[in-house]
Formats: sequence, structure tokens, C-alpha cells
Amino acid sequence: MRVHASCVAFEGWGVLLRGPSGSGKSDLALRAVEAGARLVADDLVVLERRGEQVWARALPQAGGRLEARGIGIVRLAALEGAPLILIADLAPLDRLAERLPVPCFEPMLGLAVRRIRLAPFEISAAIKLRLAAHTASEDKDATRASGKDDSW
Repeated sequence: MRVHASCVAFEGWGVLLRGPSGSGKSDLALRAVEAGARLVADDLVVLERRGEQVWARALPQAGGRLEARGIGIVRLAALEGAPLILIADLAPLDRLAERLPVPCFEPMLGLAVRRIRLAPFEISAAIKLRLAAHTASEDKDATRASGKDDSW
């Protein structure tokens, strides 16, 4: 399955950045890389189910490329793929009503993936993304340790 999105990975865990054109996907991906993430894919992400995980990767010809608006296409060190643990739907700050949202999940390829909404142009957006990825990875690790179904 292909989705119009970008994907970065924190500590090997993939985070899908979704939103319409111009919503800040590539910009946030670039800032996340500066904050310690690794690029997985920009603009078009291939998602596939591998056992009890959804994996994200770039198309072979697009690996390591990111569009930096106003600069052009740049090359970055990238991962070949990463297990997806978080979907970040990008929205303007005025459309984020909940200050303390209830955790929610979205079915993707038959598995549940944690989902958040995030204002991509906030100065703290890349840090919030890293914190949300860390929380999602802790949830995943706790589920594995308990022996419960890995699909949440």
C-alpha cells in the first residue's frame, strides 16, 4: 500500500507524517532528523504488513531523498525501512482542540497503530513527535512483555 506521507524513525521505530500537500510533512521530517530521527521516506511511503507489524519504506528510487522547500531535493542518510508505531496527522494549531487527548489507534493493514494530531510548524513539533514515538514504543514493549496480542 502506498500513502502520500513522509516517514522518520526514532530509535528504529517508524513515525508516519500525514497531511495534504503543503501541510509541513517534509519540513517536520527535516526538523525531526535534526532532532535525532532518521529519514525513512519522503512524499510517498510504502506500507506493508510483516507478521504483526506494519513496515514503512521508501520506493527504491526515492530512498534518502527529501524535498526541502525553497532548496530542492536533498540527500540524507536514510533507513531502508522501519516498523511503524505512530501516525501523526498534521493539522494547523487552531484545529487541535484537545490539550490532553485520549490515546487513539487507527487500523492499518489489519493492525492497530497509535495516532496523534500535531501542529507541524510549532517550534516544539519535532520534540513532541519524538516524545510521542517514545511513548508509543513503550506501549509496544509493555504489550510484548505482558504476552498480550502484539496487534494491540
